[in-house]
Amino acid sequence: MRLRFRTIALLVPAAIFLVFLTGGCTGASTKAAVGPGAIEPPAEKAPKYAAIEIAPNSPAETVKVFYQKMREGKFREALFLTNLRPAIEGLTESELKEFQVDFDSIAKHIPAEVQINGEIVSANRATVTARLPGEDLDKYEVQQIRLRKEGDYWIILTVDEAAEKVIKEQGRNYFYSLRIKSHEDDAKEMLDRVAKAQMAYAAQNGGIYAGMEVLISAELLPGDIRSNASTGYDYVITVAADKKSYAATATPAVYGKTGRRSFSVELSTSGMPHLTSRDAGEKTK
Repeated sequence: MRLRFRTIALLVPAAIFLVFLTGGCTGASTKAAVGPGAIEPPAEKAPKYAAIEIAPNSPAETVKVFYQKMREGKFREALFLTNLRPAIEGLTESELKEFQVDFDSIAKHIPAEVQINGEIVSANRATVTARLPGEDLDKYEVQQIRLRKEGDYWIILTVDEAAEKVIKEQGRNYFYSLRIKSHEDDAKEMLDRVAKAQMAYAAQNGGIYAGMEVLISAELLPGDIRSNASTGYDYVITVAADKKSYAATATPAVYGKTGRRSFSVELSTSGMPHLTSRDAGEKTK
């Protein structure tokens, strides 16, 4: 499965997790964006890997601290430095842990030393450039990070104004909505992969279809289809006794949290795969 907000990445191409992969980045000085009650970061000189001098409470420091906090697994502190704060501040520690696998999958791609190349400030807006992994995580590229000053603090803009309005309206429910949308999209994509895998397997094996483990062994399906830990869905592939037909289903692991819709694919009378979906309802709880 691709990394998205897979719960953040999960979550939105605009959310911090996806922002990290698509070129939107974030980072803010703990003091700078968190505001009252924030943990004061220790005073330090600009790191050797910084291409510019990083001043205290500056946009560049905000970016630097954000990535430090993300890499250290201090996700609440990191997200408080962004305009995703309304979505994170209402979550309890146990609720925040529900997104741990998604946060961790993003944090592991953050380099130990983020090279900050430039900073442009215009009134209450700023742009910081940094060298970060691009869509191809093995290749680094210079990316722009937008920030806005609120009072004495700079915050990273991980989403646009329309999404920011939605975040303020939904509050703590925002991440849950993103995760459900992401998981449902991934479920449809996975069943499409199942259909293509079965087609490829049948073409090489005299028109017969195979079960999940055979398709995984043949490297036609990814191994994470076995577990709902990262996908949020339970997948089942059923092959007919004569192996001339099959059906596959994707059901939310926890209705209302990891997904709402269930999906299924089966062969039509013409032998072509057909995808259907429905609200899974309370039965999957």
